[in-house]
Amino acid sequence: MSEFTPFRRAAVIGVGLVGGSLALAMRAERLADKIVGYDLDADVRARAVKLGVVDEAAETFAAAVRNADLVILSAPVGAMASLCKEVNAHAGDGALVIDVGSVKETVAEAAAHVRPGVHFVPCHPVAGTEQSGPEAAFATLFKDRWSILTPLPRTDPAYLAAVERAGALWRGVGANVEMMDAGHHDLALAVTSHLPHLIAYNIVGT
Repeated sequence: MSEFTPFRRAAVIGVGLVGGSLALAMRAERLADKIVGYDLDADVRARAVKLGVVDEAAETFAAAVRNADLVILSAPVGAMASLCKEVNAHAGDGALVIDVGSVKETVAEAAAHVRPGVHFVPCHPVAGTEQSGPEAAFATLFKDRWSILTPLPRTDPAYLAAVERAGALWRGVGANVEMMDAGHHDLALAVTSHLPHLIAYNIVGT
């Protein structure tokens, strides 16, 4: 992607399957000059560095996002409210923040409280495996898969540019990109993904 200007510093918060795979894909496609990982588990941080998933690991959220122009929140949706407080406290102006959660209305509610100047674009890469941890990460996880963006209802040019950059990032790692409203996303995914799993689970239980 010759037209894509690489991020100077990407901070991956949560270096498991999805976060780690995005880090590896960005490295493979040269979409970031430096990738820093952070995880609550010190052992996960060490393994991520040893495996080459990230260039280095930070011991705190603040250290990870310091001077980062891309922050990837690869953590449970239930943690987004508290993570957004951390973003407000430590992310720099102009930073692009994305998440990878499969439920978007909750994330959008949390993202709405991120301070002006930091651009949170909720994302859902529809990709994964049954494995977990940095050992499970691989660079082609998102190739030919869909990544759904559910931007906040903001129209300022800086935010719209951030949405475009988020879309370019996902396309850069091989994903197809679709935009939709967060509520529509959750309804569509409930019908096409979550509901069939629930039905199958109940059939097995019966």
